[in-house]
Amino acid sequence: MRAVLRAVNRVLIGVVGLLLAVLGGSVLAVGLGVRPPSWWIHDGRHDVLLGAARRTRWRDADWWWPTVFAVLAVLVLLALWWLAAVLRRRRLAELLVDTGDGEGALLRGRALEGVLAADAARLDGVAHAHATLAGRRTAPEAHVWLQLEPDVDPGTALHDLTTESLTHARESAGLAKLPAEVRLRAVKHRAERVS
Repeated sequence: MRAVLRAVNRVLIGVVGLLLAVLGGSVLAVGLGVRPPSWWIHDGRHDVLLGAARRTRWRDADWWWPTVFAVLAVLVLLALWWLAAVLRRRRLAELLVDTGDGEGALLRGRALEGVLAADAARLDGVAHAHATLAGRRTAPEAHVWLQLEPDVDPGTALHDLTTESLTHARESAGLAKLPAEVRLRAVKHRAERVS
């Protein structure tokens, strides 16, 4: 679902940005004296975008105002949905740890992220590690980024991360499972020049 929201967000931002750039650029160009095509929305530098005839054309039609309000309401609802999707926190602030007494305890998400990243950074061949938690507090998901030394086998590093760091994090938080998305990147070293 997050990937779909991210894709929709990028497409909407791109389309809105493109429309605003085209319309704003055309108004600026016409205002600076560029002659617009005959089908364009305004004719020249002193022409208004929405004249009196266009504004009052459908005023007497019974369907006009309900249609205008319905379209505006849908646009406002879509804008609010978009804003809520963009502003929603991506990181997990806290997660629920099963303490065995039926009540549970809350563990700060950043604390577990820090421990997971530090544990992953200590693995053989890992130059740098970063971890974030997402999902729900009863079902967290880990996102781990590893920067590997050039001579490290990615399969070995992934196996070590899974069997050591992720297992430690899952067991310490008392979770039944901790699904993870892992991204690997190799550190680039410049070759030494031999004279």
